[in-house]
Amino acid sequence: MIIFSEKQIKALFTYCIEGLPNECCGLLAGIIEDGIKTVTHIFYLKNTDQSPEHFSMDIKEQFQVISQIRKNNLQLVGNFHSHPSTPSRPSAEDIRLAFDPNLSYVIISLQERENPVINSFNIKDSKAGKDQLQVME
Repeated sequence: MIIFSEKQIKALFTYCIEGLPNECCGLLAGIIEDGIKTVTHIFYLKNTDQSPEHFSMDIKEQFQVISQIRKNNLQLVGNFHSHPSTPSRPSAEDIRLAFDPNLSYVIISLQERENPVINSFNIKDSKAGKDQLQVME
């Protein structure tokens, strides 16, 4: 399970909509207790591909974020990216590039701009399973 606040979800939707027509991406940090991931920090990273169909995170930004996460005694809980015109589910490329089965892979679909959809997935051995995603006040 991964937990976000309503404020975080709204911020993610806003960020991804503002990044159109390209995919947006970033890292999620927080606390993991008994397998439950609580997001406390969202790090918005540049999509170096500048593409509406795929993304790559800037490696220097990633290292800076990981350093901040460690300094603050947090854990990397996952990453996120948007799908500007496709559903909130991992593409074949998303599955192929998933590098850590312990992370949550959050996908935000902007297929319907007025009603974005967010889902979280665990990806292991080239198979994607849906995580439970909870939004708290």
